[in-house]
Amino acid sequence: MRTLLRLNLSLVTLLISACVTINVYFPAGAAEKAADEIIDSVIKGAGKTAPRSSAPATRPNTPPSSMRQAPDTHWLLWLAGRTLYALVPAAHAQGVDANMDVSSPEIRAITASMQQRFGQLERFFDAGVIGLTTTGLIEIRDANAAALPDRALVRRLVADDNNDRNALYEAIARANDRPEWEEDIRRIFAQRWIERGAKPGWYYQDGDGNWQQR
Repeated sequence: MRTLLRLNLSLVTLLISACVTINVYFPAGAAEKAADEIIDSVIKGAGKTAPRSSAPATRPNTPPSSMRQAPDTHWLLWLAGRTLYALVPAAHAQGVDANMDVSSPEIRAITASMQQRFGQLERFFDAGVIGLTTTGLIEIRDANAAALPDRALVRRLVADDNNDRNALYEAIARANDRPEWEEDIRRIFAQRWIERGAKPGWYYQDGDGNWQQR
């Protein structure tokens, strides 16, 4: 019995050691879907509702009653199985079209703030006063294209919206327990704002920082 227990302990240790070395890849496809959902919500106002959750339902992490009464070796094997169940899907996130959660209260509040501001920003996008940057922000491209009374308003709107955008990318990374994904999320949003959010005639920056027009 002791020999069997030692073997099972060795097996569990090997499995867990293998799991912790797995690289968790950034799920670019899921990030694009999340970006499109939020961008559509901001632009269209979609009933002023925050993005719905795309996170998979969680399963209770409680062993079956038969296992709780079973010998220690069975418990250890169950624990190893739960560890693999939790870690392996995340490791394959890039290849299996994983979901990204964008439904936290913080993300909802930021999205609502951007929705309320977008109507004012849109006319300045249309006039070429402001444009989209490669860092997922907005920038004043030509202040002279705005009427003199509007210039202070443009500066305030740009500053407020950039504060929300920076907070949004950080909040999404934090909501998915991956703060190291923030820069990748920002990159995806920058691309999707240009490809999905920009109307014909809007300005955006190319990879060299030069202004281009859709």
